[in-house]
Amino acid sequence: MISRILVTGGAGFIGSAVVRHLIQNTPHEVANLDKLTYAGNLESLASISDSPRYRFYRVDICDGTALDTVFAEFKPTAVMHLAAESHVDRSIDGPAEFIQTNVVGTYSLLEAARRYWNGLPADEKSAFRFHHISTDEVYGDLEGTDDLFTETTPYTPSSPYSASKASSDHLVRAWHRTYGLPVLVTNCSNNYGPYHFPEKLIPHMILNALAGKPLPVYGDGSQIRDWLFVEDHARALVEVVTRGKVGETYNIGGHNEKRNLEVVQTLCDLLEELAPNKPEGVERYRDLITFVKDRPGHDLRYAIDASKIERELGWKPQETFESGIRKTVQWYLDNRLWWQRVLSGDYRLGRLGG
Repeated sequence: MISRILVTGGAGFIGSAVVRHLIQNTPHEVANLDKLTYAGNLESLASISDSPRYRFYRVDICDGTALDTVFAEFKPTAVMHLAAESHVDRSIDGPAEFIQTNVVGTYSLLEAARRYWNGLPADEKSAFRFHHISTDEVYGDLEGTDDLFTETTPYTPSSPYSASKASSDHLVRAWHRTYGLPVLVTNCSNNYGPYHFPEKLIPHMILNALAGKPLPVYGDGSQIRDWLFVEDHARALVEVVTRGKVGETYNIGGHNEKRNLEVVQTLCDLLEELAPNKPEGVERYRDLITFVKDRPGHDLRYAIDASKIERELGWKPQETFESGIRKTVQWYLDNRLWWQRVLSGDYRLGRLGG
């Protein structure tokens, strides 16, 4: 059965990976709904933008009237909600946008979905799904070296970003409990891979190194994250929205716990191999590593127990950290125009895809 999937935030990093996967590897029709804030880049969708199964709506998820129009026109069988403000440092500097987009926006989308869902015939109503994509940061951090986040780990968010995502998770579950809206929730570990906006750790370090700039590492770099290749995450999300059990939560992780400093050192070593012609004055990429003051409320360790999605849906990551990070570094070396247009801001001038 061919479905019509509405992806919010489909011009973002994870959203664009989901859209590309759906168009390239499934028969589904896809509508990408994105406000196109600074992190939204339609050039990440250039490879599929001409597909007859793809359409784009420039809409703010806080705009209920516009959402109603999209639902009425596209008639989705499922919603995959990825639209969110997601950068912790930005949330510390200016939390208001995070509350507006992640909390108020999710509420507006839930209400638009509920209005649409209530008007469907019985068979379409039972088949509809609202899939909310969240983060492991809602759980706070782990104290023990062997502890893992499970789907029942209590929420203790540490930053304005993670608190806003925790709020949206609670709203989604409440709309299921109170109104019967058929929802699914996923919480993922740190994503990395192609088309990642350069403010995030891995692309930031790659591009700084290529430019001979310092590689700023918070504190002593001992913070541990579980790294998930974005294309593995996209596959998992599509498995959940098409086969997951209504009302359930699925944690998605890469089984790749690494200290931040170790990640940066790995990037430096790969660049020594793949980009040996260094900027002037740089002998070794590792020499660019600089330790800076830690950010407020910085969580020490995140790690996901992904056994439920493996057991119930048969999903496992295809990439190890070693294979995925090599692919990522090579992608940035091969796609300089994409990130140069992001760094210059030109990507916001010449939009592709509608």
